[in-house]
Amino acid sequence: MAQPLVKKDDDHDDEDYSPFLGIEKGAVLQEVRVFNDPQLDPRRCSQVITKLLYLLNQGDSFSKNEATEVFFSVTKLFQSKDLGLRRMVYLIIKELSPSSDEVIIVTSSLMKDMNSKTDMYRANAIRVLCRITDGTLLTQIERYLKQAIVDKNPVVASAALVSGIHLLQTNPEIVKRWSNEVQEAVQSRAALVQFHALALLQQIRQNDRLAVSKLVTSLTKGTARSPLAQCLLIRYASQVIRESANTQTGDRPFYDFLESCLRHKAEMVVFEAARAITELSGVTNRELTPAITALQLFLSSSKPVLRFAAVRALNKVAMTHPMAVTNCNIDMESLISDQNRSIATLAITTLLKTGNESSVDRLMKQITNFMSDIADEFKIVVVEAIRSLCLKFPLKYRSLMNFLSNILREEGGFDYKKAIVDSIVILIRDIPEAKESGLLQLCEFIEDCEFTYLSTQILHFLGNEGPKTTDPSKYIRYIYNRVHLENATVRAAAVSTLAKFGAMVDALKPQIFVLLRRCVLDSDDEVRDRTTLYLNTLGGDGEVVETDKETKTLLFGALDIPLVNLETSLKNYEPSEEPFDIDSVSKEVKSQPLAEKKAPGKKPTGLGAPLAGPPSTVDAYERLLSTIPEFLDFGKLFKSSAPVELTEAETEYAVNVVKHIFDRHVVFQYNCTNTIPEQLLENVSVIVDLSEADDFAEVLSKPVRSLPYDTPGQTFVAFEKPEGITAVGKFSNTLRFTVKEVDPTTGEAEEDGVEDEYQLEDLEVVAADYMMKVGVSNFRNAWESMGDDFEHVDEYGLGPRENLAEAVSAVINLLGMQPCEGTEVVATNSRSHTCLLSGVFLGNVRVLVRLQFGIDGSRDVAMKLAVRSEDEAVSDTIHEIVSSG
Repeated sequence: MAQPLVKKDDDHDDEDYSPFLGIEKGAVLQEVRVFNDPQLDPRRCSQVITKLLYLLNQGDSFSKNEATEVFFSVTKLFQSKDLGLRRMVYLIIKELSPSSDEVIIVTSSLMKDMNSKTDMYRANAIRVLCRITDGTLLTQIERYLKQAIVDKNPVVASAALVSGIHLLQTNPEIVKRWSNEVQEAVQSRAALVQFHALALLQQIRQNDRLAVSKLVTSLTKGTARSPLAQCLLIRYASQVIRESANTQTGDRPFYDFLESCLRHKAEMVVFEAARAITELSGVTNRELTPAITALQLFLSSSKPVLRFAAVRALNKVAMTHPMAVTNCNIDMESLISDQNRSIATLAITTLLKTGNESSVDRLMKQITNFMSDIADEFKIVVVEAIRSLCLKFPLKYRSLMNFLSNILREEGGFDYKKAIVDSIVILIRDIPEAKESGLLQLCEFIEDCEFTYLSTQILHFLGNEGPKTTDPSKYIRYIYNRVHLENATVRAAAVSTLAKFGAMVDALKPQIFVLLRRCVLDSDDEVRDRTTLYLNTLGGDGEVVETDKETKTLLFGALDIPLVNLETSLKNYEPSEEPFDIDSVSKEVKSQPLAEKKAPGKKPTGLGAPLAGPPSTVDAYERLLSTIPEFLDFGKLFKSSAPVELTEAETEYAVNVVKHIFDRHVVFQYNCTNTIPEQLLENVSVIVDLSEADDFAEVLSKPVRSLPYDTPGQTFVAFEKPEGITAVGKFSNTLRFTVKEVDPTTGEAEEDGVEDEYQLEDLEVVAADYMMKVGVSNFRNAWESMGDDFEHVDEYGLGPRENLAEAVSAVINLLGMQPCEGTEVVATNSRSHTCLLSGVFLGNVRVLVRLQFGIDGSRDVAMKLAVRSEDEAVSDTIHEIVSSG
C-alpha cells in the first residue's frame, strides 16, 4: 500500500516524502477491483492507475494473466465521462500494450472517441490506436487519420502526424499514401503542426534525394513560420548540401538560405543556422564569418544555454579554423569566470586552441585559479588542450610543464592523473629540451603516487629515457626508493628499471649491482626472480664491464615481433627436442581492415602506447563513423565485428560487411570493391530485406557516390532496435548500383548508365555480437569480487556430441566470450570439463561465466551454467541465449 502524505514537522525537515513509498504490486493489483464498482469513483480510479503506471515505469513486469486482468478491468472505465480519468485510461492502455486479440475489445471505444466532439478525446484516442494497432486495423482507420492530419484543431493534427512518424517504421506503405494531407499540414499556421508535418514529410521522402531537395527548395522561400520547423528545414538543407556533388565555393546550394537564417528573430533558428554553416564540408573563412559573428553575440547573452551552445560550437570550429575564432577571444576570456563550469571549461580550451604565443602566460595564470573549482572530467579536457598548446609553441614548454607539474601534486582521480602523466610523457618525447625537467617531475610524482599502474608505467618510461640523459645517476635514488616503499608490482618494475640503467650506462653498473643484490631476499617471488636474472645477466661482480649488445637486446630491446604472431606460433609449437626458435616467428604485421597506417616518424601518445604495430581497429572504425554526421546521435560505439565476406572470391564485385553495435542501433558497413576495369559504378547502395529480422527497423541508408575500378568504398545501412533486447535476425542483401562503361583508352566513363543489381550472401546478427571479449588475469578473484547478488545458475542438456571439445567450442561461439586461463582446451577423452569465460555485455556490463560439462556413455552432454554480472537482467539474458541456442 502507498503511504499517505505526511505533513513535515520540525524534526523531519530534511526528509523527502513520496506518495509511492512502500508500494507493492500485489496490493495494487487488488485495488484494481475498484474499476468494477457500479458507481465509479474517478478520483480513486485515477489514483490506482497512477500506481500501476509507477510500477511499470519502475521496471516491475506483469505476468500475462496479470496484464490481461488489468486490461479488461481498465476497459470498463470507458463508461465514465470524467476527462481526467479518461486521460489516465489512455496512458495505461498504451503502457500495457495489449495483444492483437485483446485490442479488439477497446477498438470500438477508441474509434468512438476518435470521432468525438471533444478534442482531447480525439487526440489521445489517435495516439493510443496507432500505438496498439496492427496493419489490418490501420487500413480501417486510415480515412480518419487522414482527416485528422488536416483538422483545424492543432492538438488533433499534431497527434495524427506524430502517430504517422511512429507508424512509418512499421507500416511505411500505408503512411506514404498520406503525402497530400501531410503536404497540406506543412502550410499550417500552428507551430507544432508545421514542425511535425515537415518531419513526417521528410521521412516519407528520405530515400528520394531529388524529392527531398525539391521539398527544401519550396520551403526555403519563406513558408516555414514555426521556429521549430525552421530548425528542421536548416538541418535538411545542410543534408542536401552534404549530398550535393557540387560543393565549390560560390555554387554551394542553399548557403544563402542558411545565411539569411542568421537574421531570424528566434534564437534557436539563429544558432541552428550558425552551427550548420560551421559544420559544412570545406567551408571557407568568408563563409564562416557571419556564423562566427552570430555565435559571438550569444557569448554575452544572459541565458546560460545560449552561452554554452555558442562556446561549444566555437570550440569545434577552433579545431579546424582557429584563426576564424580569434575575434571572439576577448568575449571568451570573460567566460572563464562563468558560474557554469562547463561553459568555463569550453572557453578555456577554445582559448588554448586559438591563443598566440604571447598570451600563453596570461592564460596559465587564469587557469591556475580555475582548476580547483571543476570536476576531473573537465580537468582532463583542459590538460589535453594544454598539451596541444605546448606542442604548438615549444618555446613555452617551461611555463606549461610547471603548470602540469603543479596540478600533478594536487588531489585527483586516476583518469585525471593519467592524462597529466601522458601529457608530460608526450612533451618529453616531442620537445628534447623538456626531457630532463620532465623526467624529474615524474620521479617526484611517483614518490607519492597511489596508483600502481601509473607508478609501473612511469618506471618503465624512465628506464627507456633516463639512461639517454646527460646525468642518469640523479634518477637512481628515486627508482631505488620504490624497491623498499611500494607493493610487489611496483618493486618488480623498479628492479627492471635499475637493471636497464646498469645495462645502458656502464659507469653505473657497480652501483646498480650493489643495489640489486639487496633485492635478492625480497619477500615476493617475482621481485626475487627478476633480481636473480638481471644479476646473472649483467655479470661482472660489480666491475665496470661493457654489456654486450645481444644481452641488451634480449632484456631491454623493443620486441619487433607482433604479439599476435608470437602467440600463434607458440600455440602451434609442439614440444620436441628442438627448442622454440623465436626467429621463425613472422615479423609481418597482418593488415587490419580500415586500420590507420602509422605515419612515418609519428610517435605514440601516452604511457600505455605500444612500441610497434597498427592502432586499434575499433578505434579506426570509431573515427570513421564519427565523421558521418548521421551516426553522431547513435552514441558511443560498443563493438565492431570482424569483416564477413558476402561474395565469393574472383567475382565481379567484392563485398564484405562489418557490424557496428550501438546501444539502440546496429550499423552495417559494406566495404565494396569494383573488380572490372571497364566499368564505373555510381550510386552504390545495399538493399536489405528485413523479413527475417522483425526486431529491426531501417532508419538510414548512405550510398557510395562513385566506385571506380579497384578503389574500395563504403556504403552504410543503419537499423534501430529495441533498447535492452538482444535482437537477432537474418538479413538478405542486394547490391544496387548504376553501371557506366569506361573507355579503356581515355579512362572516361559514358554519361548514360544502366541500373543493375547483384545478389549478395545473407548476413546474420547473433547474440554474440552484443558481447565483447574481455579477459581477466585472475578469474577466481574476479568471480569472488563480483559477488553473488546477480548470480543465475541453471542446467541444460546439449544433446549428443562427438566429444566434450565440440560442446565447449559451440557454447563459447554462441556466447562470444573470452575463455580464461586456457580453459577452452579440453583434454582428449575427458568425461568432464570446466570452462571459464569473461566478457563485457552491451551497456558495458561485466559478465563472468562458469561452465561445467559432463558426457555419458551415449555421448549426451549435460552442462551447468553459472553466470555472475553487474546487472541481473544481463545474467538472465545469458541464460536465455543458451536456452534458445
